[in-house]
Amino acid sequence: MSITEIPKYAPTLDHLRSSLSELVPTLREKAAWSEEHRRIHEDSIEALAEAGIFRLRKPFRYGGVECNTRTLVDVAIELGRADGALAWTVSTYWIASWIVGLFPDEAQDEVFSNPDARVCGAVSPSGTAVPVDGGVVLNGSWHFVSGAWHANWQELATILLRPDAPPQPVIVAVPMSSLEIVDDWYTSGMSASGSVTTVAKEVFVPDTHIIPMEAAIRPNGLSQLNADSPIWRSPTILAGSAATVGILVGMAKAAREAFFARMPGRPIRYTNYEHQAEAPITHVQVGTAVMKTEQAEYHAYHAAALVDAKAASGEPWTMEERARVRADEGWATKLAKEAVDLFASASGGSSIYLHEPIQRIVRDIHAISVHPMFSPDSNTETYGRVLCGLEPNTMFI
Repeated sequence: MSITEIPKYAPTLDHLRSSLSELVPTLREKAAWSEEHRRIHEDSIEALAEAGIFRLRKPFRYGGVECNTRTLVDVAIELGRADGALAWTVSTYWIASWIVGLFPDEAQDEVFSNPDARVCGAVSPSGTAVPVDGGVVLNGSWHFVSGAWHANWQELATILLRPDAPPQPVIVAVPMSSLEIVDDWYTSGMSASGSVTTVAKEVFVPDTHIIPMEAAIRPNGLSQLNADSPIWRSPTILAGSAATVGILVGMAKAAREAFFARMPGRPIRYTNYEHQAEAPITHVQVGTAVMKTEQAEYHAYHAAALVDAKAASGEPWTMEERARVRADEGWATKLAKEAVDLFASASGGSSIYLHEPIQRIVRDIHAISVHPMFSPDSNTETYGRVLCGLEPNTMFI
């Protein structure tokens, strides 16, 4: 399909919000199946595509939306309410699609020839790329590739080996049909994300589908047609952080809904409280959990507002601003996880049955919180270092 043949449909944000409110119950119905089968249900993927969710971080010219970060937080919260692992998978598609927007326009023409194409990603360098005529030959394996089962393309980081130059980290875009999937995703949390291993064996990648790692991290993309778009002005790690942080808020809201759905008529065993709703301890627990959820939501939107403001103005980022976005993400994670734990501890022993959604929310949010990008302690430390006048101890900022 040529660019001129690509459907021009793109969801309006109002239509998107309306669709999401209708989608949440449908997506929830498939959450248990997705966890059991360790991948998102095909019906959920189709429903998300129909709603236009996969177009949010794609260029206008391919039927995309080029939406701002605030909208991604809005959408991620609703998806997190439905299923945290599904929301995580969708957010990785957003990030990887955004990175493809930094590639030469010729590569984008191929990747986005299907406006609902899904791109998964792996940004930790692995494997090798060896130059040949017109491109490189790729070999290696990449782990934790969320959403690989339903992806059309993968952007992945690797090491370019040239005889006359030092090794160079690069990012390449490869069709999933050229890769093998190793079904090794057996985990205690985030099972439905299908974060498997992918393998490349003697895969040819043309020069147009390769960019230096530093071009993606700054960013300093090679796309001429996206060069003036605000959404591609943000540092990659900050664009990714702000796009995903809403997931945790949505999961805390889902835990609240699950708790209050179970509460009517429940006693507190081994006490005289025949109705949990009458117990002062319940009042303290739910009041604290709701306040923590709202505080997490503040940090999610604060990060998004800063990313969007800098993107719109085009002004250079200060190191303190960069570190603050990471800190916001860490604190949103910390507070949302604490809120979920409070709702879960107040839900009683019967909440650990597999048919109860709150036990899955607990396991999923604990799995997300150990991801290095979300770590509250590491992100707060980085922010504190910068506030104290020191250089950050990470390149991911």
